[in-house]
Amino acid sequence: MKYKRILLKLSGESLMGDQKFGIDNKMLEFFATEIKEISDLGCQIGIVIGGGNIFRGLSAEKQGIDRVTGDQMGMLATVINSLALQNMLEKFNLQTRLMTAITMSQIAEPYIRRRAIRHLEKGRIVIFGAGTGNPYFSTDTAAVLRAIEINADVIFKGTRVDGVYSADPEKDPNATKYDNISYLDVIKNDLRVMDHTAISLCKENNLPLVVFNMNEKGNLKKVILGEGIGTKVG
Repeated sequence: MKYKRILLKLSGESLMGDQKFGIDNKMLEFFATEIKEISDLGCQIGIVIGGGNIFRGLSAEKQGIDRVTGDQMGMLATVINSLALQNMLEKFNLQTRLMTAITMSQIAEPYIRRRAIRHLEKGRIVIFGAGTGNPYFSTDTAAVLRAIEINADVIFKGTRVDGVYSADPEKDPNATKYDNISYLDVIKNDLRVMDHTAISLCKENNLPLVVFNMNEKGNLKKVILGEGIGTKVG
């Protein structure tokens, strides 16, 4: 393996599958299969999932909900997704721990950095829920923060496109794909890989970021083995 310890970032929307809302069990099962494959190789895995399939804090203001409350609702949505993925992973006989930035001791462990690292060392998959626990920070930023804290070798962002493009490839047929790109170019060209706070954190801590198509079977294993798919930001 090229990477021993990783942080995998998944969007909440990726759990919807072909639905317009909620969680598609087939997508959960697919992700669990892909994650099991790299776990069986001995990879130490941390996971952060967004909550956009249930509630997005940024859209709350349009509904008359203040931003702080909306972000808190979004954090709870990430915990729902995390519980769903944890349940599916355990059906595949994988050892998991769910740790949340907001204390909810009846259903998850509180996030404690040293404890999270110990779980990883013991081969448990650690799912980090509730973002950073603070409003105004995206789950992209939470993923980068957790990756830095657990000393991950890399952060993988699983998307539905096969890397970073000069424009949205679903809207612009002339968009070109980058195999490698710098953090500064991502920010300067305003490429929506992650928000600027997350990219800046990657840059300051020299954390590599690989963006790839998570929806294609076997791709997660390929990036773990260092095969040249997706886009590397660094």
